Amino acid sequence: MSYPICFVSLGPGDPELITLKGLKKLRQADIIYCPATISKSGQLLSRAARIIEELGIGESAIRLFTLPMSKDRTEAWKVYDALYEEAASAWDEGKKVVIVAEGDAGFYSSIQYIYDKFRENRIEVERTAGIPAFIAAGALAGLHIVKQEEQIIVIPGTLTAEELSEKIKAGYVIVIMKLSQCVEAVHTCIRLHPEANFHYFENVGTGKEFYTSDRKQIQGKIFPYFSLMIIQ
Repeated sequence: MSYPICFVSLGPGDPELITLKGLKKLRQADIIYCPATISKSGQLLSRAARIIEELGIGESAIRLFTLPMSKDRTEAWKVYDALYEEAASAWDEGKKVVIVAEGDAGFYSSIQYIYDKFRENRIEVERTAGIPAFIAAGALAGLHIVKQEEQIIVIPGTLTAEELSEKIKAGYVIVIMKLSQCVEAVHTCIRLHPEANFHYFENVGTGKEFYTSDRKQIQGKIFPYFSLMIIQ
């Protein structure tokens, strides 16, 4: 009997924010593939593996795959191709295979590449939903993120100050993911738009989570990789 390859969304970082369905899939898995990165000091880091271990799931099922942190995704696609071959082989042997992603596996997640590859090759897959970081951030700050007739847009941090300013003027609620890529654009718009509220978050769902809406504090921050902003 073959089982679908499961893509389990872990949520933003707090192990308690995984869904019951996702937890069940992890507990049933023979192999759990987790993304990892290598720090500048050469240390292997995996937030995903940490979440799984804190859920009481043994390390023996965890397999790490290392993703390069680069805007050039060529090397990342090579890693995913190798992961595809390994996971497909384990699935063919009748193993229960899970591949995990932080947040939601279908929301700004490059893991969708391998999900699509399985489907193209007629390997059965399924995906569990997860809580995106900006939803967890809204709960942390007690924000009513959108209300009544408001419209929301979620964008990556590749925009300019002019582009961000236009969206603020248009009245959108704006969520910026990958905030570290647009530090100057955000700082400029904080100065230009006193009418807007800027909500800054970093490391949501972890012991290092931080939130402020103080403009001076935000302008003094160096935005880390795991940061985001909600502008209202």
